[in-house]
Amino acid sequence: MSAGAGVPVVACVALGSNLGDPAAQVSRAFDELAALPQTRLVARSRLWHTRPVGPPQPDYINAAVRLETRLDALALFEQLLAIEAAHGRVRGERWGPRTLDLDLLLYGTLVLDTPRLTLPHPELARRPFVLLPLAEVAGDLEVPGCGRVAGLAGACAQDGVEPTPALGSP
Repeated sequence: MSAGAGVPVVACVALGSNLGDPAAQVSRAFDELAALPQTRLVARSRLWHTRPVGPPQPDYINAAVRLETRLDALALFEQLLAIEAAHGRVRGERWGPRTLDLDLLLYGTLVLDTPRLTLPHPELARRPFVLLPLAEVAGDLEVPGCGRVAGLAGACAQDGVEPTPALGSP
């Protein structure tokens, strides 16, 4: 899981929020991701307005970022959990509302399945609200076992997912 001493690894993170001020939560998280140690934010998507999956709840603002990091996958994952906690994230109902959700989608070509972390993210290839923003920042990347991000995004149904240009210029 190590990135190596001098070689940064490309990692992709999905962001989502539907509580409080979702656009502000996601925008603040962009800055917090850019400030992570040994990490550089390479690109961020627009903000996307999406209908929720799961129980009745408010609509979401979603986005994605492409990072270069020297943190290993688990250390990066722990940093994401810390940012969520700083935003008041409370883990309750599965697929329930949240102040901020940060999902580590890809970490280089690493394939990992542990109780703590699974890579690539197990729902990545089936979620338009993840794939469409991700295609803006990492369309060229390959999802191990699934195909190129751009191809996956192009093949997904886009119902309930639309960019919010007024809120989300990169």
